[in-house]
Amino acid sequence: MNKDIVCGMDVSDDTAFHLGYKGQNYYFCSSSCQQKFSDHPESYLHQAGTKDSCAEDICQIKEGVYTCAMHPEILQNGPGNCPICGMSLELVQSSLVEEDDTERIDMTRRFSFAVLFTLPLLIISMGDMLPSKPISSMLSAQYKGYLEFILASLICTYAAWPFYGRFVSSIKNWHLNMFTLIGLGVGVSYVYSLVALFFPDIFPDAFRGHGGEVGVYFEASGTIVTLILLGQVLELRARSQTGSAIKSLLKLSPSTAYRILENGEEEESSLDALEKGDLLRIHPGEKIPLDGVIIQGSSLIDESMITGESMPVEKRVHDRVIGATLNSTGSFVMEVEKVAADTLLSRIVEMVAQAQRSRAPIQKMADTVSGYFVPAVILVSIITFGVWGIFGPEPSMAYAIINAVAVLIIACPCALGLATPMSIMVATGKGAQAGVLFKNAEAIETLRKIDLLVIDKTGTITEGKPTLNQVICDASISEDELLALCASIERGSEHPLGAAILNEAKERELELPEGRDFLSYTGKGLKAEVKGREVVMGNEVLMQELEFSIEDFRDRADSFRREANTVMYVSVDRKVLGILSLSDPIKATTPAAIKELQDEGIRVVMLTGDSESTARAVAKKLHLNDVLAQVLPDQKAQKVKAYQEQGYRVAMAGDGINDAPALALADVGIAMGTGTDIAMQSADVTLVKGDLLGIVRARHLSVLTMKNIKQNLFFAFIYNTLGVPVAAGALYPFFGLLLSPMFAAAAMSFSSVSVIGNALRLKRWRI
Repeated sequence: MNKDIVCGMDVSDDTAFHLGYKGQNYYFCSSSCQQKFSDHPESYLHQAGTKDSCAEDICQIKEGVYTCAMHPEILQNGPGNCPICGMSLELVQSSLVEEDDTERIDMTRRFSFAVLFTLPLLIISMGDMLPSKPISSMLSAQYKGYLEFILASLICTYAAWPFYGRFVSSIKNWHLNMFTLIGLGVGVSYVYSLVALFFPDIFPDAFRGHGGEVGVYFEASGTIVTLILLGQVLELRARSQTGSAIKSLLKLSPSTAYRILENGEEEESSLDALEKGDLLRIHPGEKIPLDGVIIQGSSLIDESMITGESMPVEKRVHDRVIGATLNSTGSFVMEVEKVAADTLLSRIVEMVAQAQRSRAPIQKMADTVSGYFVPAVILVSIITFGVWGIFGPEPSMAYAIINAVAVLIIACPCALGLATPMSIMVATGKGAQAGVLFKNAEAIETLRKIDLLVIDKTGTITEGKPTLNQVICDASISEDELLALCASIERGSEHPLGAAILNEAKERELELPEGRDFLSYTGKGLKAEVKGREVVMGNEVLMQELEFSIEDFRDRADSFRREANTVMYVSVDRKVLGILSLSDPIKATTPAAIKELQDEGIRVVMLTGDSESTARAVAKKLHLNDVLAQVLPDQKAQKVKAYQEQGYRVAMAGDGINDAPALALADVGIAMGTGTDIAMQSADVTLVKGDLLGIVRARHLSVLTMKNIKQNLFFAFIYNTLGVPVAAGALYPFFGLLLSPMFAAAAMSFSSVSVIGNALRLKRWRI
């Protein structure tokens, strides 16, 4: 069985991805990966029947592939129309290359053409209503009919041509959509008028007016096309704004950088030519080109375009910098760590693009309704025709045709289909600009429902950069000797506590002997042999498991823990000789974030592997609802599941590898952007800046987005619920009112534009 290129998981046998426009099945990641196809747009997808064949027989999704905003399962190379809804396809992956704007230009040209001929068409057809009646005095009814025919034919052929193509496609694919209704409405009114003009004798009395004439409705067909084209132009312009967030992110990165050559000179190079390990000189006022670490100099960095935080951040030697952020005052030299798609900016853009292509669960309701809606509208139109033909006033058949066409035109379900995806596209872009990255639309919908937040301590509540405060030891060993032994067994450790111990040893310039036979006690500590001595460093639980006596240091350890410090015991040759006290300051934004979340009715629980007394001290400072201490990494997911079984909707926030299972299991997993890559891959939401205020922002955006979606759906449902009966003539018996197909076309077009306009309001809201 072949593996997915991105995550390495088996390709699923039982889950096939169907391309409606080709009728092909593609197999993708199995459920054990916990990823959907839309999460891996760059994956290799296995074509039906060739799951076990070599790489040459499988299809790769890459640049130049287009998808539909309303139906992201549709993919094809190059632009075109969605075979399900008929809407224009959009690029799967955004780039800095100017997007193909051909359709908007083409629709604008056709609209201008239609307006040019619709104005005289209306003047001719409605000339009798003008005070001076210039047209009526110059032309006979027959000649007016011929002129209307010529003008309407120009509009209904060239200007309306794209609609006919989509109409035919909808019938051929048996995906009835808005263009099915438009094609029927325009076609019926135009063809009827054409026959009425040239073959009036074939019509019975039911089609004739009081003077015996057969009415023509060329102005209706022409005006319908013009108004629908207006709606399409406005919609295309508005939809282009929904992707503005990605475009603005892509434009953040500079195109060149100053690389330092081996001889010390600077050379301006394009970003494509840079490699990992290159040294770059960053001058004041320049944008940082790629992710890296400062090796010389310092400066204030404006990271607002990535993190959403307006205050510049001071950066010194060994501090990491993010590509596309702005260097303010100082000059420094950085070493490139990540290039191309590995940079944070590239990952942000990809995450936003993936989220925009995903579907929220609430969309299923709209999809279900849309699936039955168009056939129902056609049925209502037929019934309308029959009722008016039988019971309508003279000419009854003319009334029947006009009202049936009005029903077809006003009921186009475009607004219903756009209601959810437009809001999701705007919201994910808005979140990215505020440093909040949603993995998919489902996370946006679910986050507002959470009522319990589980948060890790180190790196989530705290800075994740602990420092060694004190080394306490007995008389048989010196502080430096004990510290050197501890640092030796922490070599190569990525744990923040280990890094703090190593940093202190380096500052004291201690010589670190080599260790061997390393053994890790997950979540508890380490053991190794150093200079022939068995050294064990770990927490109180580990010491008790190994039956080491800690009585000589218990009181001092308890006093450190009551001050929210972390205590590590150190044993040499099975005797505890000292303790290390480390502190990790609480992030400045943590107290305010926790209070705001609690004010919104969310229980906040801290989950940590630290000791009970240390955890309680931190929880007391922050007024947390509960705390679970001495939790091993493999137990975190169990704790999350236990809360879920109690009926809570659980969000889990963490930043480490050991948090990944819990993040994946939670209803919403939230990863700190300052943490590990695997944590971010397992999470549904990533906070670029990595502080808890990002959770507040994410939840506010979730609430606002779902409110916006419900407004859109309500408007779309109400519009169609009220519009169809009015178009069918429900008000005529009571008020003598009928809805002209021209007004129906205007209402249909502006309903879609209104939905998109409402979605764009999300861009202006503060989160």
